[in-house]
Amino acid sequence: MTFKFNETRKVGRTALNLPLLGLGTVQIGGWPRRLPEEKALEALQGSWDLGIRFFDTAPMYGIGMSEERLGKFLRTKPRDSYKLCTKVGRIVKDQEKTTEEDAFWRGAPARKYHFDFSYDGVMRSVDDSTRRMGVDRFDMLLIHDADRHYDEAIDGAYKALDRLRADGTVTAIGAGMNQNPMLARFAQDGVMDIFLLAGRYTLLDHSALDALFPVCEKRGTTILIGGVFNSGMLNDPSPEASFDYVPADEKWRENALDHGVRVPEEHETGAYWVARALAIKKICDRYNVPLSAAALQFSAAHPIVSSIVVGAGRAERIKENMDYLGLKIPAAMWADLKQAGLVAQHAPVPA
Repeated sequence: MTFKFNETRKVGRTALNLPLLGLGTVQIGGWPRRLPEEKALEALQGSWDLGIRFFDTAPMYGIGMSEERLGKFLRTKPRDSYKLCTKVGRIVKDQEKTTEEDAFWRGAPARKYHFDFSYDGVMRSVDDSTRRMGVDRFDMLLIHDADRHYDEAIDGAYKALDRLRADGTVTAIGAGMNQNPMLARFAQDGVMDIFLLAGRYTLLDHSALDALFPVCEKRGTTILIGGVFNSGMLNDPSPEASFDYVPADEKWRENALDHGVRVPEEHETGAYWVARALAIKKICDRYNVPLSAAALQFSAAHPIVSSIVVGAGRAERIKENMDYLGLKIPAAMWADLKQAGLVAQHAPVPA
């Protein structure tokens, strides 16, 4: 089995279909490095020329800069020619005076944001995103990073999105996080169409297979995969690589918790993830399969996955990922990964 980047898959029980590969816009928001606007627009145009028609953004990315840049680009395209997702839960405000460059979002404007998962806050967030982007509607809206705000999110944000879905303003709603347990709660307590799951269903960490996917299957919720390369660990694993947004060094667990990443106690060191990634790469190398290709195809193989969004500051990286999806990978490689205990026996893999 191979995959086509533009094959479409259904979102939950809705009428919305997404291409298998979409563009995440964290990088055009200035992470992990500054990206000048002209380069960001070049990357967007190059991705469009390659056939990308699904874009995922958020007010958080670049403190509004990602939405602005993406909107500037998409205003030149017919609205019905692409699918668009943004998120709610953060309100962006301009600073009263210029401050030093943001330590995380390089090149971002002098702004700050605060969490607001209230009903009114979400309605304002959608209005702000619409204004920043210059679009008339979104196809999907997701509650973003409600790790410490569940009650407010389910009582406020969810009700706001449910209303927008009911009146046809948006087709699909859900939540986006990098953990399994709270998404499972969202699935149980609300009617969610899709979850953006970052880093928890990858070739390296597929904990969602048992912790989240069974409840999603019962509730008719599908998955949008983010962080498919675990911040680069599944591109080029080494002790210097990042795992889930922070360096995989001796302080990885502490830094991961600071970023809201739930860390299983038995997997509490960055060294664990480096060793696991290197072991996977060793088997991939045996079959001359790029590790990144195996990572993309592993996540794509699960039938609950609607789409995978990958970030890129250059269109060449998008083309590379498209090619990886179409690469023929020997079935024996997947068998070896399972035999080595690096892939769960019951995890779907390309046939």
